[in-house]
Amino acid sequence: MTADLRIIGYLNRALTHELVAVQQYLAQAKLTALWGMTQTSERFREDVAAELRHAEWLMEELLVQGAAPASTALAPTRLDGDLLGLLLHDRALEVEAVRLYEDAAHYCARARDKRCRALFAKIL
Repeated sequence: MTADLRIIGYLNRALTHELVAVQQYLAQAKLTALWGMTQTSERFREDVAAELRHAEWLMEELLVQGAAPASTALAPTRLDGDLLGLLLHDRALEVEAVRLYEDAAHYCARARDKRCRALFAKIL
């Protein structure tokens, strides 16, 4: 089986996106903890764990496809001075993810790669 390089590209872009999310949510967890917002900080840590699971699934699929995980440089963390600002940045990050995963799942459907399509749909 020859790997579809476009699918490998989608997998690596998705991996990068998940690692950006880990970085952002972890920074936000630390920041809200410093603000004394313990419950909010814990919620951000739950988001970190979910994003790490997604990154793990993507890495596994890359390895199954015979490709080494190759995320690119991570985008800077988006922080703000209050919780609303943090959540607005997170919404923008998640909207980017939705677009990426929809595009990837659509391409996988056209390429008849049911396994990768299911993975992108599962993360979506």
